[in-house]
Amino acid sequence: MSDAVIASLVLWGFVFIYSVMATMDFGAGFWSMLYINREKNKATNIANRYLSPTWEVTNTFIVALVVAIYSMFPGAAYTLGTILIIPGSIILLLLALRSAFLVFSHTAHEYRKILTYITGITGIIIPGLLISVLPISHGGFVDAVDGGHMLDLGRLFTSPNEYAFIGFAIFSSLFLSSLLLSDYSRAAGEHDAYLIYRRDAMFTGPLSLGTAVIVMLTLKDEANWLYDRMMDDFPLLLVSVGFFIIGGVALYFPYFTKKETTGFPRIAVIAITIQYMIASLVYGRAHMPYLVYPDITIQSGFTDPNSFRAVFVTYIVGFAILFPGFVYFWSIFMKDSRLRQKAKGN
Repeated sequence: MSDAVIASLVLWGFVFIYSVMATMDFGAGFWSMLYINREKNKATNIANRYLSPTWEVTNTFIVALVVAIYSMFPGAAYTLGTILIIPGSIILLLLALRSAFLVFSHTAHEYRKILTYITGITGIIIPGLLISVLPISHGGFVDAVDGGHMLDLGRLFTSPNEYAFIGFAIFSSLFLSSLLLSDYSRAAGEHDAYLIYRRDAMFTGPLSLGTAVIVMLTLKDEANWLYDRMMDDFPLLLVSVGFFIIGGVALYFPYFTKKETTGFPRIAVIAITIQYMIASLVYGRAHMPYLVYPDITIQSGFTDPNSFRAVFVTYIVGFAILFPGFVYFWSIFMKDSRLRQKAKGN
């Protein structure tokens, strides 16, 4: 395995971790906004309790992703920065706006509702803009001008594939976040909130799968080279769908406890995460070796091998230090809700 392939795997790892964590985070903001006037079921409280400690952690991965691109693929960084300057600037502006209002929503109580609406709306817009990077990388929207590259926004935003990806990002955000919030609600002992988020996951799950199918259909017309390569791994795509079915069964399966709750949300979260991981691996493998088709490959944009080895060792050491911390953070986060519930019961 070449150094460039190893670097691309590291990059994929950051993209996958951020995409899963961020979609859960963005979707939780939307659910917080949606249920803000329904105080009896405590659904908004559950979403806010999840958002409060996690949005800071999530944003660290996008920093790691940007640093990885510039350190491992400096030859591609200039082109990527040029063609993504407009959508990237809008994304950064919305991320800054959302982060600021998330902070103020916990301190400026008289403006809490309007601040919650802003974080909820931006939490839906941002995933759609972030995923726009993928259609751009497929080719057809980037023109070579005077030795450089320029993004044709007109062609991009009249592309059916672009809107299929946006729909997929939005429904995936709502699906993954409702799954996690259902599991978190059960851990916190909030039965009414659990049933609400379980219902939302049952509704948004098929929509996310449906938009994924539309993505593939539009991909066949607009980026046939990528579609054909993904079809070479069709058995893996079927395995991905199989994990989606496992997640759905886990939600529907009756499980009787003293509180008569239903489903296995923890199993559903794990199965759906594996589903997205397999599907993203198929997509990433089909996309190789192109960063932006057909001009920029991982080899043409790769850094000096000696520099890569130094950066790679740094990432390994950093990940070895940070990963246990993130695991401990999540264990405390989930355990804390249980302890609060026990204290409430006493």
